[in-house]
Amino acid sequence: MLEKGDPVAMSLTCILRRPSALCCMVAVLASGCAGRAEDRIIVDTKGVDPGRYAEDLGECAEYAGLVDVEGRVLASAAGSAVLYGVLGAILDDGDTAERTAGAGAVFGGVRGGFDATREQERIIRNCLSGRGYRVLN
Repeated sequence: MLEKGDPVAMSLTCILRRPSALCCMVAVLASGCAGRAEDRIIVDTKGVDPGRYAEDLGECAEYAGLVDVEGRVLASAAGSAVLYGVLGAILDDGDTAERTAGAGAVFGGVRGGFDATREQERIIRNCLSGRGYRVLN
């Protein structure tokens, strides 16, 4: 059970009570959906059948879609909120702990989203390379 003054409770309360932190988390989640990982992959298409490439890219993107981006964003945000909240509580008072927890949640969420989308890109690159394509980036 979370108690008043508990850094975990303060971190979670901060995220839920402060609209700015919650809005930032929503923006991070939405921005992860804005661009598809497969659109950022560059392949040498010389001598490549466009139809076959589109099919292979679609299949590789399906594998990349197995990465739980939203789950990683939320897990990273929660973990960072707790860590930053604890640091804020150690360094100062409860108000500082709430503010640092909110900042930690935003930072953690952004980092989690970045890491997850980078992993999706890596999966697509490896998949296409394994199918014989020359991935340039």
